[in-house]
Amino acid sequence: MKNILGRKLGMTQIFAEDGTVIPVTVVEAGPVKVVQKKTAEKDGYNAIQVGFGDIKEKKVNKPLKGHFDKAQVEYKKYLKEFKVDNVDEFEIGQEIKVDVFENGDKVDVTGTSKGKGTQGPIKRHNFGRGPESHGSKYHRAGGARAAATYPGRVFKGRKGMGRMGNERVTVQNLEVVRVDVDRNLLLIKGAVPGPKGGLLIIKESIYNK
Repeated sequence: MKNILGRKLGMTQIFAEDGTVIPVTVVEAGPVKVVQKKTAEKDGYNAIQVGFGDIKEKKVNKPLKGHFDKAQVEYKKYLKEFKVDNVDEFEIGQEIKVDVFENGDKVDVTGTSKGKGTQGPIKRHNFGRGPESHGSKYHRAGGARAAATYPGRVFKGRKGMGRMGNERVTVQNLEVVRVDVDRNLLLIKGAVPGPKGGLLIIKESIYNK
């Protein structure tokens, strides 16, 4: 299973053997611990639940405390599920580290994009603007939104101003440039969603399957 949880640390660049510069995102990936196993007989699907990120005991509510205590696993900040073919390959409390990945692997990275608040349609949807001359009076407006008498309303789904960012985003088919097992680091070519410190879900790319 080439799936893991991680935390975005930031971006940098490294040099390949031929001297070319590669922009990379540094991700603290794992280790994660298996907290629960779900089976097709009991739950309707095969999956493992993993925990990532240490958290103080006083910040964990009672239901989650019971969940972790039953598995005899230390408290974790994040819980996520990964579907697997064979649950028996994993044990409760098993640690999954970054060494499940290798240099050259292709991954899909999911995170929550940076929130940019309420934005106009030009920034939000890349609309073209009007003339900037003084007499234009039409600079950064959204343009016509609906027809006249019929249908006499704005259709659902029309692009306009509104909240931008702060949504789940997946970037596919990124290359793992380097794996640092000692420091639990993944260096992934290119940019991934979210701010520094944001949670990332890193999975084997669907293009590999």
